[in-house]
Amino acid sequence: MNAKKNTKPKKSAMLLALCLFFFSVPYRILAQADPQQVTKETFKGKISLDVRDSKEDWAPYTPKVAPKGAPNILFILYDDTGLAAWSPYGGAINMPTMQKLADNGLIYTQWHTTALCSPTRSTLLTGRNHHLNGMAAITETAAGYPGASGRLPKQVTTIGQVLQDNGWSTFWIGKDHNVPEQDVASGGNRSTWPLQMGFDRYYGFLGGETNQWYPDLVEDNHFVDAPASPEEGYHLSKDLADHALEYLRDQQATNPSKPWFMWYCPGANHAPHHAPQEYIDKYKGKFDDGYEAYRQWVLPRMIAKGVIPAGTKYAPFNPLPKNVANEGDAVLEWNKLSADEKRLFSKLAEVYAGFSEYTDAQVGRVIDYLEKTGQLENTVIIYAADNGASGEGSPSGSVNENKFFNGYPDELKENLKLIDKLGGPDTYEHYPTGWAAAFSTPFKMFKRYSQYAGGTCDPLVISWPKGIKAKGEVRNQFHHSTDIVPTLLDICGVEMPKVYKGVPQYPLSGVSMRYTFDAAPDAKTQKHIQYFAMLGSRALWKDGWKAVALHAPLVGKGNFDNDVWELYNTDVDRAESNNLAKKNPEKLKELIADWNTEAAKNLVLPLDDRAAIEILGIERPSSEAPRDQYVYYPGTAPVPEGVAVNVRGRNYKIVADVDVKDANASGVIFAHGSRFGGHSLFLKNKKLYYVYNFLGIPPEQKFVSNVDITPGKHVFGMEFTREKAGPNGESLGTMKLYIDGKEVASGPMRTQSGKFTLSGDGLCVGFDSGDAVSSEYKTPGEFKGGEILGVGINVGKIEYTDLNSEAKRAMKRD
Repeated sequence: MNAKKNTKPKKSAMLLALCLFFFSVPYRILAQADPQQVTKETFKGKISLDVRDSKEDWAPYTPKVAPKGAPNILFILYDDTGLAAWSPYGGAINMPTMQKLADNGLIYTQWHTTALCSPTRSTLLTGRNHHLNGMAAITETAAGYPGASGRLPKQVTTIGQVLQDNGWSTFWIGKDHNVPEQDVASGGNRSTWPLQMGFDRYYGFLGGETNQWYPDLVEDNHFVDAPASPEEGYHLSKDLADHALEYLRDQQATNPSKPWFMWYCPGANHAPHHAPQEYIDKYKGKFDDGYEAYRQWVLPRMIAKGVIPAGTKYAPFNPLPKNVANEGDAVLEWNKLSADEKRLFSKLAEVYAGFSEYTDAQVGRVIDYLEKTGQLENTVIIYAADNGASGEGSPSGSVNENKFFNGYPDELKENLKLIDKLGGPDTYEHYPTGWAAAFSTPFKMFKRYSQYAGGTCDPLVISWPKGIKAKGEVRNQFHHSTDIVPTLLDICGVEMPKVYKGVPQYPLSGVSMRYTFDAAPDAKTQKHIQYFAMLGSRALWKDGWKAVALHAPLVGKGNFDNDVWELYNTDVDRAESNNLAKKNPEKLKELIADWNTEAAKNLVLPLDDRAAIEILGIERPSSEAPRDQYVYYPGTAPVPEGVAVNVRGRNYKIVADVDVKDANASGVIFAHGSRFGGHSLFLKNKKLYYVYNFLGIPPEQKFVSNVDITPGKHVFGMEFTREKAGPNGESLGTMKLYIDGKEVASGPMRTQSGKFTLSGDGLCVGFDSGDAVSSEYKTPGEFKGGEILGVGINVGKIEYTDLNSEAKRAMKRD
């Protein structure tokens, strides 16, 4: 008994021990490292006065080597592609490279994503659910909540970091869209850029989309210009393949025994849909029967390929109740369209298909290289899409997708004028919602709608000749984008660290899919539960059952408490066409409770269903606080939209301090945006011009000075005074053009309510990057015949005359 008593520490001793422990923790954290102690612990050689009497130990300084026989990994990730689009799944878009991989590997039929790009991409990088990654939606809609910050937290490590630390070369090609918008800047914080996320090399674009003919490019840690122009045969898909091959060849030339991981994210199939004409021509007339006929045509083909179970019914085209908040996602009945509408809508689908196949051909060049160099056998190749087909083209389609993000309607008459130029540099196009629904056959809805499979069920092919014996088979197990990282770690024989750089890590949300490589097509999935939440929509899948919240927001209010929950048994009803909520209320109640549990566990709340036009315009914190006055100088890289001065919905003034040395001086003084939305101040034919290109809608709003420019030092400027809002939220007001404080032109003008582009041409001084704002000049339109000392933009209340004086002081001009 006494012995038993003595085994218990006294309270005072226990308290003392606890105190010593807790007081020692900060000491251990704060204490500086002792070089001698560190050397003693890590260095196992011998150190003497003379190197000849010393013994080397290279172990502490030798990079970690990957496990013997470790595979290469090539992950190809498209945007905006429904399950019924591509030929390996029965679709009309020919994808020979993907088909080749599918014939040599596995096709997955129930692989799901988050329904939107930034969130899905974050899960594919970290293996955690998108809210744990701070990616409730795209980075441009970031909000000040843990699950919506738009910034990967330190509690998640990327697959790039893990593989890089374990002996893989790591490369990132193409799209990112996981960098906070305010950090997409030359002088911005680079902590979430690819090279800081575990990648040795990077070439691509940081935002959500880019012009395929005039892309916004970054190489490694700096912005670069495209190597050629459209006239010289440039297209981003080819450029990305060129760089992918360059990186792989360089790696093989110096480290051929080292495995590599390439995260390859082409801009396809995201808008703008751009493709070489010969690929568009391949699909001439292929979609003339319309999107409703396409659904009838494609489903039997999907069933024949084993992608969709026999007996699956079509889900309705327009499943949402009519509501002002979702009318932009409605589908127009094909048989009620005019002949012109049918002609336009068909051509828009042809361009999309050409874009997709052209990009597949470029990916094929990389696959051919791997085959020729003997690397294909031990390369895990994943070919997938990040969310369903996109409905952001509105019911009528668009020749300028940026209208969608500005809440501005398309006009058929204007769009038809450009029908022969669709897919080329003159358009920034997107097909109508009908094609998004058709390419999502047999499911409901499309991208952004996470409650239905049309937004989340996406193509996935995995090929690994050395590790997958099955060839050309289908796998029907339910899985999610969070399961890819656990699968790759399983294949590579490495683990996600529990602590990384001193920070405890969130556990992985996904499970390994490696068991499916040898499983029967319909073997039971090892996935148990998965929540969905995106832009106000909600769902939860659990063991074959799925609860869905049908969300119909009210204007200005979420209305979440009134959501009607539906219930589906997806094991027997893949299209989610038979609502069992009334027949099985207890199962529905169970799944709703599970959704709430998963939401709490994964930092999902609050739900946010605000419209794009509302949320994209919110000012977000950055290292530079918003101010009333901005001054820009020539010789700097374009300033990205997210950090440039914001002139939306307000009065603004532009003042340029210019020393004109030649009577024929000409060129761009200031430009921001492109032909699809932007404004520019420039000299031409001895006149001062200001052009505001409103969403690319002709004619350009053009103001020209009524006097000639003379040599000498001048202050050129303009001011816009907003007077009221237009019917679609645009600003209406008066523009005045000035030379040395004297008004030289004026007139009515309208300005966009939203951004010029999501990730388009930045603000420039002395030239216009990428695509020209105005047809009055060609890019780069460099300023010649004088010197631009600086350009000031004011969005506050300073009068023009005061701004003129302020500009002189700021730029130190006498």
